[in-house]
Parts: sequence; C-alpha cells; structure tokens
Amino acid sequence: MLTTAEFRALHRPGSPVLLPNAWDLASARWLAAAGHRAIGTTSLGIAVGAGKRDGAGEIAAESLALARAAAAHGIALSIDLEAGFSDDPDEVGRYAGELAAIGCVGVNIEDSTEHGDLLDPELAAAKVAAISAAAPGLYLNARTDGYWVASERDAADRFDDAVARARRYLAAGASGVFVPGALETATVSDLVRAIEAPLNVLAQPDVPLSRLAELGVARVSTGSLLFRTALGSITAAVEALLADGETASGPTSTPRGAPTAPSYAAIAGLPLAPR
Repeated sequence: MLTTAEFRALHRPGSPVLLPNAWDLASARWLAAAGHRAIGTTSLGIAVGAGKRDGAGEIAAESLALARAAAAHGIALSIDLEAGFSDDPDEVGRYAGELAAIGCVGVNIEDSTEHGDLLDPELAAAKVAAISAAAPGLYLNARTDGYWVASERDAADRFDDAVARARRYLAAGASGVFVPGALETATVSDLVRAIEAPLNVLAQPDVPLSRLAELGVARVSTGSLLFRTALGSITAAVEALLADGETASGPTSTPRGAPTAPSYAAIAGLPLAPR
C-alpha cells in the first residue's frame, strides 16, 4: 500500500496527481484495480449512501468504517473530513489520529458549513493545527471555500480571502491547499503563484488535465463527479431498457444507448482482502 511519504511525493506542481473520489468499498476497489495508487473519498457519496446530509458532520462513523475496509484491501485513502466532524479542534485531531493509525495517507478538511457559510478562519486554522499535531505524517489538504459557496463578494475579494486563508492554514501545518469551484484558468494561475504550496483544484469540465498541469496545479480531484455520474448511468441504463429491449452484441450485453457496463466477471474478479 502507498505510504504517506509516497503520497506526498505525488503532489508535483506541473505534474498533478489525479485523485478519484470513492464513496464505498466497491468504488474504492474498482478505482484501485484500475491502477490508481491513491483514492480520495466524497462526503456527498458517503452521506447519500448512509441516508444522511452532506456537510453536516454526520458521517464520521461511515468514513472511519470505509477507511478500515479499504486498508484491509491495501487501498490508500485520503479521507474527506468535511469541516472536521466537530467544532472542537481536539476531537478533530483525535479523529485524524485514528485515520493515520488505520493506514490512511491523507485527509481533506474544509472551512465552510452545510449552509454555505465560511467558518471563522481562526477556528478553521485551529482544526488544521490539531490534525497536524495528532497525525503529522498525513498529507493535510486544507480546503478553502470562497469560490465554492454562494457569495456576494466580487472576484478580487474572493481571491484575496482564499489566499489569506490558505496562508493561514499552511502556517498551522497544512501540506497543501484545495480551492474548489469552477475556476477560470487565469484564476488558477494566480492562485498557483500566490500560494506557496501544492494547489489542488477540482476537475474542470472545459479544462483538460494537461492544461491544469501547464498552470502549475499539483493535484486534481474528481469530488462527487464519479458518484453523480454513476447515479446518472443507472438512470440512463434503466431508461434504455424501457425504451429499447434490444441488446448490443458483446460481453456486456448492454442495451443500445445505455452506458457500457463492465462484465460480471470483471467485477466479481476484483481482488479480495487477505484472510
């Protein structure tokens, strides 16, 4: 399994690691079998799967269970902590310590609430510091959400706030900074220059990975994209069955117009955890 040091080394500005985000053991195993050395988690996918709210701090137990299950299969995970699952920095630190002991290689912590409000940067930085102290080996990706949450501020204010928060979190012990949102390439370039640490952005629908590499990005995450795509594929496959019962030739037996499905053997043959 990938070590924390190896995971840290994957964050190379100009040669970004693509970190796909899983939501359960099946998706984590599938991504690992596809060759991804490290995998993130998506809080949206875990929350929806548990019948809970995303961003509300309700999925600490589910995230811990996934971390344990993935580790048993030798899968290196970086866990999405939302805003830390607590407003007590000590509790946040203890939780990160548990993840490190399980074998996780990183964590991601954000500075916004489920209601779209930015946390006080002092509290957010205290959580970062607590994680850094409790689990110094983890790659601590500090997410700042000024471009993600609804805001009346103009672009210049958003940029200045993102950079100020990033610098504060780095001073508290963060390893890198995540600025999610639909970002203009000029904004990405400016963030790379202003933040003296590996920059993580979401996969951008109209910006290829090669362009993000040119801009100096060090990590690209899929966020909830794969989870949402999976649900959309279910809908498309069912609609195709209802619209046209004919199947295409080949091992997947996929209805015409439906997404191509992996074969039963491909999925059933995924490596199992050692007994």
